[in-house]
Amino acid sequence: MRDRRLRFISALMSSAAVLFGGSSVLAASTGVAPQDPGARMVVEAKEMVYDEKKNIVTAQGQVQILYKGRLLEADRVVYDRNTSRVYAEGHAQLTERDGTVARADRFDLTDDFRNGFIESLQVDAANDTHFSAPRAERAEDITTFDMGSYTACDACKDDPSKPRTWQLKAKRIIHDNAEKTIYYEDATFDLLGVPIAYVPFWSSADPTVRRKSGFLTPVLSFRQALGAGVGVPYFLNIAPDTDLTITPTYFSRQGPYLTGEFRKRFENGVMTFRAEGTHVGNPGAFAPAPYGAGDRRWRGALQTTGDFWLNDRWRAGWDITALSDRFYLQDYKQYNYLLQNYYFRESSSTIFLTGQGPRSYFDLRGYYFQVLSPSDVQAQQAVVHPVLDYNRVFDIDPAKTAGIGGQVEVDGNVTSTSAAVAMYESINPRTLDSIYGLYNVCQLYQRSTIPANSQCLLRGVGGDYQHATLSGAWKRKVIDPVGGVWTAFAFSRFVGSYLDFDRQGQYPIYNSFWQPIPNGNQGLFFDGQDQRFRGQALPGMGAEWRYPILAHTPLGGVVVEPIVQIVARPNATSIPSLVNMDAQSLVFDDSTLFEWSKFSGYDRFETGTRLNYGGQATMSFANGGFVNAMVGQSSQLAGANPYSTADAANVGLNSGLDSRVSDIVGRFAFAPTSRVSFIAKGRFDKDNMVAKRIDLVSTFKFDPLTLQFQYANYASQPAIGFDVRRQGLWASGRYDITKNYFLSGSVTFDMSRYLYNGLTANPVLFSTYTGTNLTGTAPVFSVAALGAGIGYHDECTTVAINYSQLYQPQANTGLPARNQAVMLSVQFRTLGEARFNYGLGSTLVNDGVRNPTGMGAGSVNTGSIGASSAIH
Repeated sequence: MRDRRLRFISALMSSAAVLFGGSSVLAASTGVAPQDPGARMVVEAKEMVYDEKKNIVTAQGQVQILYKGRLLEADRVVYDRNTSRVYAEGHAQLTERDGTVARADRFDLTDDFRNGFIESLQVDAANDTHFSAPRAERAEDITTFDMGSYTACDACKDDPSKPRTWQLKAKRIIHDNAEKTIYYEDATFDLLGVPIAYVPFWSSADPTVRRKSGFLTPVLSFRQALGAGVGVPYFLNIAPDTDLTITPTYFSRQGPYLTGEFRKRFENGVMTFRAEGTHVGNPGAFAPAPYGAGDRRWRGALQTTGDFWLNDRWRAGWDITALSDRFYLQDYKQYNYLLQNYYFRESSSTIFLTGQGPRSYFDLRGYYFQVLSPSDVQAQQAVVHPVLDYNRVFDIDPAKTAGIGGQVEVDGNVTSTSAAVAMYESINPRTLDSIYGLYNVCQLYQRSTIPANSQCLLRGVGGDYQHATLSGAWKRKVIDPVGGVWTAFAFSRFVGSYLDFDRQGQYPIYNSFWQPIPNGNQGLFFDGQDQRFRGQALPGMGAEWRYPILAHTPLGGVVVEPIVQIVARPNATSIPSLVNMDAQSLVFDDSTLFEWSKFSGYDRFETGTRLNYGGQATMSFANGGFVNAMVGQSSQLAGANPYSTADAANVGLNSGLDSRVSDIVGRFAFAPTSRVSFIAKGRFDKDNMVAKRIDLVSTFKFDPLTLQFQYANYASQPAIGFDVRRQGLWASGRYDITKNYFLSGSVTFDMSRYLYNGLTANPVLFSTYTGTNLTGTAPVFSVAALGAGIGYHDECTTVAINYSQLYQPQANTGLPARNQAVMLSVQFRTLGEARFNYGLGSTLVNDGVRNPTGMGAGSVNTGSIGASSAIH
């Protein structure tokens, strides 16, 4: 009896050894944990039987066999030593090394689990993709599914028999694991169980593959000026860190169009190069110059980016774009972030070197700007070569400085710019040329001694300008015995500049339109001062006092804090460089009230003695919500008010700071919960509290609805070129209909456009193209942009349909129009994304306003002496 048991155990062990190819370990009761792939075998079963006569080993009852990282589980596993086949049945399951799980009614495998036949197979891959077939064959690295299906969609938890969102079904599915490719023969694509497409043969990359050479999903589009377009991208996987995508496209109206994009990743960064271009087949589809690119046959763009970490603190890179013409993106790129704002559009290129330390910052950049608006003149755009910024903060040890202590901050800036042509802007009144209705033309008389009466501004210098600023500041905060917080500070600012403006040149706006831009008239803005080199040293000192008062209420904690700040400097000029190139965006509100200088750049700085005062109160709720209110004012105590001293661009005038006592600024913020927030900021006339500037922002999040609103209302500032009130409203929302379906939308209203109804330059052009007169008027709520969409999203599918309406020039006329488009995007996870853009055309806007870009501060172009020009 003992010998028989030994023979059984020996036979079983040797059978397992034959099955698994070497030494064996039998586990009768312990679970099987994942083993090293090099381990030979671990077997667990409730019962193991060896049939000597048939030479068969049978394991029964919760069988688990782990071999070379693969785990076979079943109710019953039979190993036939005669044929070296393994049969597993009853809840049979094979788990691969990568986590892929194959379930079947029955496995018929070779003894290494690599080859065999499988019945009623269902494979759940580690990346949540699924294969199924009534019968499959496995041969080395190739698995063939007969009458198989593939999907990346999970089964419905409530009803697993319900059709998946999408499935690929085929007579044969061949999964080549070595090539990482899946082949489909006689395949249909089912959506919600309904076949919607058929292909006799198709292949796709293995779902685990992130990069593989091959064709990508075609891109379909339609635009009135281009016609129907079909693009077929080809992705070339050159190396794991290098790839190239080439997309030939054909437009029915304009002919072939080619795009190529090269990408390369390094250990410390990445770079990309993109080139695209075409030979225009029908230039007449685009507006004639200067409203469009109807005179160009070769069009395209070059774009390149790079970003590299030189070490853990230094980065270098570039972002460069070169366009064949300013209309290229508008004509060939249906959706581009540069074109979403009609008033300020430009393409910028930069090269940079940036360093970041624990308490220091260095940034060196060069810039080139290419205009995209028809009303801008390229020669007026300044080239920055370069701009350098440096900042560092030091802590001062009181023990080593006789108790002084505090903090020292060093700040430096060097800027070098040049432009071929001066940038003038007409104000009071604003005037556009009478030929094209595009260009802001300026009649230059001798500049008035009263800045507010000037009818022309100089926004940019035609010539060379270099500017350097170095400042050092010390401050220390102390708390007095009664809780007052005192901050004493002192600073010194050193400025040097070199200005060499063109004193003789005259440049045409457009080749066929000889309206000269007289660079020599720039001297009128400098009051006869013609020094090339200028400099200034400006010391200053001051103190700030805050007294936080704390209280507790049933609603929450309250902090009330009065604030007083005084800053003293000599009564020096606030325009040390004569010109102002980088400080033209002056906004006086709650965020700048307690700044030592409220100018936005380095070319202007506060002088004299100024007192800033105000207070704020905050109530904090237990749930994290809060209410905050702030109000304040500023007064010039001594010296000339720098904000009433006009520079060549009149910066400071109409700012609310241009009187001895400023306007009143305030803020109210309310966020009772994380679902609701509201912020209101304003500037009010000090005499009658009339609102001069209002900004409102609010957000509401109440599932399933999310809403956002922004409203702005700015009073006219005629001294700096804003003749009428500027007012606008933006709203956006999203509504989740269900877990998977959603609606979204946004709208932007230009609520001051109707105030320009009198600016109706060139009505003849409008009449020529439309057969009607330019007699309409803009409504108060004039739609500047509109978007709406509906979408669906789940674990395997994303579908979005979006409608957009943008105020842009019409492609074939250049006249103001509302351009409409629909974009359909469908993404099937692991298969790819299909996109279709359809331009619905454009509708001319007969609202009496010829060109809105003539209204913004960025659209400033020409100057002439007197009224001798033929266009006046």
